[in-house]
Amino acid sequence: MQFNQLGLSKTVLAALAAKGYTEATPIQAQSIPSLLEGRDLLGIAQTGTGKTAAFMLPSIDRLIASGKRAQPRGCRMLVLAPTRELASQIAESARAYAKGTPLSVATIFGGTSIHKNKTDLARGIDIVVATPGRLVDLMDQHYAILLGIEILVLDEADQMMDLGFIHALKRIVRDLPSKRQTLFFSATMPKTIRELAGQFIKDPVEVKVTPEATTAERVEQHVTFVAQAEKQALLTIALKDPSIDRALIFTRTKHGADRVVRLLAGNGIASNAIHGNKSQPQRERALGEFRSGKVKILIATDIAARGIDVSGVSHVFNFELPNVPDQYVHRIGRTARAGATGLAISYCADDERPYLKDIERLTRQKLVIQPLPADFINEANKIKSTRSPMPVSRDEQNGRNGRAMQHGRPGGGQRHGQGQGQRREGQPQGERRDDNRRQGQQGEQRRNDAPRGDRPAGDAPRNYARPKGKFHARPARPANAGGGRGR
Repeated sequence: MQFNQLGLSKTVLAALAAKGYTEATPIQAQSIPSLLEGRDLLGIAQTGTGKTAAFMLPSIDRLIASGKRAQPRGCRMLVLAPTRELASQIAESARAYAKGTPLSVATIFGGTSIHKNKTDLARGIDIVVATPGRLVDLMDQHYAILLGIEILVLDEADQMMDLGFIHALKRIVRDLPSKRQTLFFSATMPKTIRELAGQFIKDPVEVKVTPEATTAERVEQHVTFVAQAEKQALLTIALKDPSIDRALIFTRTKHGADRVVRLLAGNGIASNAIHGNKSQPQRERALGEFRSGKVKILIATDIAARGIDVSGVSHVFNFELPNVPDQYVHRIGRTARAGATGLAISYCADDERPYLKDIERLTRQKLVIQPLPADFINEANKIKSTRSPMPVSRDEQNGRNGRAMQHGRPGGGQRHGQGQGQRREGQPQGERRDDNRRQGQQGEQRRNDAPRGDRPAGDAPRNYARPKGKFHARPARPANAGGGRGR
């Protein structure tokens, strides 16, 4: 169906024509007419299906038609996203679609100046795209007032649940007017997500454009069984393939992503990492270099990869299989976008075989087994492993120096024989000692099989109340302690 058949205004159609868009995707064709009528919507759609335009185009027309103005410290349309990258991408699309209209667009998420957020809101913004944590901060400080919101959009709702944003979402919705249009999007719709949707939307139109948890039809999926210690060499050999235009490599943990970057750098292959420990400028630079093709390899964790919409990704490598099968679907969906084909290659160690079974059960298809290269042993012996000293990337060095200065140790000094950002010896990879405590303070227990190696790529969920419990006093000091002195 053509966009000019959906009832959109001439202004929005002109913006679409400027971007070269004439034909609507299935979710756009099914959603736009109902949204123009003001209906609530429950959309089941994965990334790459065109859902941003599906909710943004009719919303722009409705905001213009209402003729209202954003009140100081307020906005008229609020889009909530789980990660900074996704929020930034949605805002970029909103600006392009609203070109030629008086509507203003702003982003609110962690890692950026909160002073700028306050300045933007002070004059009132038409469309705000935000991550929940930073928005709640501004609400608590009375810099964000949501009473004038006409349209609320929750994007990637399943990911928000996984990241523990449920309390922040409920806190935000309490301040919203009851009379509003609400759009709720999720890649999957299990019972818990559907129950959450019921708290936000009323009598919605339901649009489902892909079967739940299916993988892209144009992605060729392979798996190679390889020992954990041999994955580094296998990846280095694979990335020398000249057919690779751009490659996304997924690890389960932040530490693992940095380790792969060092491995590749030691073998003369340039790459960047993107994960929750990177600052916002570092993340933007890594994505910018990946989009432009300056650096063709990007290492990412599952959470940080949400919102990465880069055309031309020819290969996705699962350096480590995800322990939550849904994440596999999201990973390989980063290739074969916009009608292109793609190749997804997974490296499976013996201890990851149960993860592979879960993935094949969920996707209802067997991955094609790709054997090790014929001359793998000889080639692997030429590869430098991470047991040898590896160069430290500029981002890592800047991060170490910044953390060292915060603790009064100039020049990236180490404490107790360790770098500040390194994991203690013997601590399991992908776990942090305070993970359970953090989750307990949020009032939510992370699922046992949920990934533990990354934090939200937006803002950490708030509600850091001190856990309740008995605190035992230190034993009383003897009166003659301390060289005979009394207390």
